[in-house]
Amino acid sequence: MSAARSLPAGGDGPARPSGLLDVLRVASVVLDAEGRIVLWSPQAEELFGYTAQEALGRYAARIMVHEEHLDLVKKLFAEVMRTGRSWAGAFPIRRKDGGTRLVEFRNMRLLDDRGQVYALGLAVDQSTVRRLEQDVALSTRIVAQSPIGLAVLDADLRYVSVNPALEQMNGLTADEHLGRTTREVLPLVDAAAIEEAAREVLRTGRPVVDRSMTGRTPADPDADHAWTVSLYRLENTLGTVLGVAVSVVDITDQHRANIEAETARRRIALIADASARIGTTLDLDRTSGELADVAVPELADAAAVDLLDAVVRGRRTVLGPAEPALMRALAVRWVDASDAVPAADPPGEVIRYAPDRLITECVRTGLPVMVPQVKDEDLLRIARSPEAAEILAGAGVHSYLAVPLIARGEVLGAIDLIRTRTPRPFDEDDLLLARELASRAAVQIDNARWYQNARDTALTLQRSLLPSHPSVTGGLEVASRYQPAGATSEVGGDWFDVIPLDDDRTALVVGDVMGSGIPAAATMGRLRTATHTLASLGLDPAVLLEHLNRITVELDEAIATCVYAVHDPRERRCVISNAGHLPPVRIRAGQAPELLDLPTGVPLGVGGVAFSTTEVDLEPGDRLVLYTDGLVETRRDPLDARLDRLLSLLDTPARSLDEVCELLLRTLHEPDNFDDVALLIARVRATGD
Repeated sequence: MSAARSLPAGGDGPARPSGLLDVLRVASVVLDAEGRIVLWSPQAEELFGYTAQEALGRYAARIMVHEEHLDLVKKLFAEVMRTGRSWAGAFPIRRKDGGTRLVEFRNMRLLDDRGQVYALGLAVDQSTVRRLEQDVALSTRIVAQSPIGLAVLDADLRYVSVNPALEQMNGLTADEHLGRTTREVLPLVDAAAIEEAAREVLRTGRPVVDRSMTGRTPADPDADHAWTVSLYRLENTLGTVLGVAVSVVDITDQHRANIEAETARRRIALIADASARIGTTLDLDRTSGELADVAVPELADAAAVDLLDAVVRGRRTVLGPAEPALMRALAVRWVDASDAVPAADPPGEVIRYAPDRLITECVRTGLPVMVPQVKDEDLLRIARSPEAAEILAGAGVHSYLAVPLIARGEVLGAIDLIRTRTPRPFDEDDLLLARELASRAAVQIDNARWYQNARDTALTLQRSLLPSHPSVTGGLEVASRYQPAGATSEVGGDWFDVIPLDDDRTALVVGDVMGSGIPAAATMGRLRTATHTLASLGLDPAVLLEHLNRITVELDEAIATCVYAVHDPRERRCVISNAGHLPPVRIRAGQAPELLDLPTGVPLGVGGVAFSTTEVDLEPGDRLVLYTDGLVETRRDPLDARLDRLLSLLDTPARSLDEVCELLLRTLHEPDNFDDVALLIARVRATGD
C-alpha cells in the first residue's frame, strides 16, 4: 500500500476543500493487525505532526498516544480487532512537538480480499467538531425558528427544503413543496417573475434583495398578501453552483397600511381639489358639472348629478312613500365613451323616477343607498327604465352608490355613482368620501340654485321694463339688443329706449344703473318711466338730465350713466347730452367711424354739476351707435384699445342694422363678462324711404 498524497488534476498543490470531510480535516490512519501504521493520510500529518516517512511502519500507540494511556489504547485496539465492533469517543493524543490535543476518534476493523485484518482510525480535532456542531445547531435553530420564510431551490428551481415559517406562509407542508417549482406550489402569485429573477441569480451570482411580490396562497386564498423576496446563489467551496437560497418576509400589514395611507392621502387631495374646483361660479349647471368632474375617475367610473325639479324651481318638497321623484338631470360624466351613455338622463331633461327606484329612496329619506354587488334585479331599481337597465348591464355596471345632496337641512337631489371598469366595489370608505364631497358640493349647488332663481327674477323684471319699439320711427330706422351678463354674474341695470316725439322727432336713450340684481332693475324701470314722462314735455336734453339727476338722488344712493339724444329729421341734426356715459359713435358714408366729442358730464345721482347739450349733424344714411360699457370694457384690455376695436368693426361694408348688432355682440361681448349690454343703432332715413 502506498501513502502518496492526492493532487488536484493539473495542479501542483493540495486540493481545496470540497466537502464536509475536508472542512473537518479528517485524519485517516490504517494499522495492521499488530498495530503498525501502514497508511498515513496528509490530514494525519497535520493533526499529529509526523510525516508519512516518519509514521509508516511504527507502532501507532508509540507516536500517537501518551504513555499513561498505552494500556487503555491497547485494550481498545484488541477489542475492536477481536469483535469487529467499532469504537468512537474523545481521546487525548500526543503530537510530535510534545503537545496534547483532544481528538474525536472512530476505530473500525477492515478486512481485505485475502482475509487479512486491518484497523482504520479516523481522527478529527475535537475543537473543530464542536465548532461545526455549534454552527450546524445554530443554523438549524435559526432556520427552524426564524419568522422569515426560508427555502433552498436546486439548479432547476425546485424546492429542496423549506422552513416552518414558509410552510405557514404558503399553507403547505414541506413535503408538498419538495420537488416542485414555485409556480406549481403557488399558482396565484407572479411566480414567473420570481423564477426569472432566480435564473438571473444562478447565472450572475448577484443577489436580488427585497423584490416585492403580491398574490394569494393556500394559507389565505381569499385575501391578497404582500411579501419581499430575496434570492442568493448557493455554491460549494469549489465554486460549484448548488442552487438558490430564498428568504421571504410577509409585509402584508405594512402593505395594507401603505395602501390605506395612500388612500387617505388621495382622499384628502380629492377633498382639497373639490374645495378648489366646485363652486367657481354661481351657474347651477356648471357647479353640478364640477362635482361630477371631481368624482370621475377618482371615485367612480361614471357620475350623474340630479336635482329635484321642484328644488330647481325654488320650491321645497317632501316626497311621500308612494310618491315618484321628478328629477332634473344637470350633469353626467363618464370615464370614457362608455356604451352606457344612452342609459344616462340627458342634462336638462326632467325624468320621472318611480317610488321604488333607488334614487327616489335616496332623496326621499335623505340617506345614502349603496349596492356593493349589483345584481340584475338591482339594475331595474337603478335605471329609469327596463331598456336603460339592459344598457347598464351590457356596460358591466357592478357597483352602485347614491348620495343625497343636502344643504341647510333640505334635500336638493343626489349624485349617482357607478363602477364598470374599476373592479373594486364601493365600500364604507368610498361612502364616507362621497358623503364629504356631496356635503361640500351641496352648499355650492344651493347657492347657485338661489342665485339662479334671483337672477331669473331680475332678468324677467329687466326684460319686462325694456321697450318693444318698431324698426322705423320718425326719420330713423332703429335696431337694438339687450345681452344679460354671463351666468357667473347678476343681471345689471342697463337699458335703452326709443321714444317718438312730435314733428317726427325721435328721442334715443341708453343708460346704465350701477349695481346689479333686482334693485338695479327696479331703479332702471323708474328712470326709464321718468325719461318717458320728461321726453313728452319736449325738454332740452341737458334740462331733461338735470331732472333725472334730481330723481336719481332721491333713489337711495342710486347712480346711473345716461346718453339722451333727440333727432330732428327736418333740421338734419341731433342734440345730445351726456351724463357720465361713453360717447356715441357716428358713422358717415365715405368717412371713418368717429366717437362724438361730447362733454362727459357726471353720472346721474352725483349732482352739483350742470349738463350741456351738443348739436351734431346727421345726414340721410348716417348712423348713430349708442351702447353701454359692458360692450367694450374688460378687465384685461385698456378701454382705448377696446373703443378702437369697436370703431374698426363699424368700419365695414354696408350691413343691415341687425347684422351690425349681432356682429358687435358676437365679437366684443365676452361670455364671462360681468356686465350686461344695451346696444342701440339708428340710421337716418332719406326722404321717401
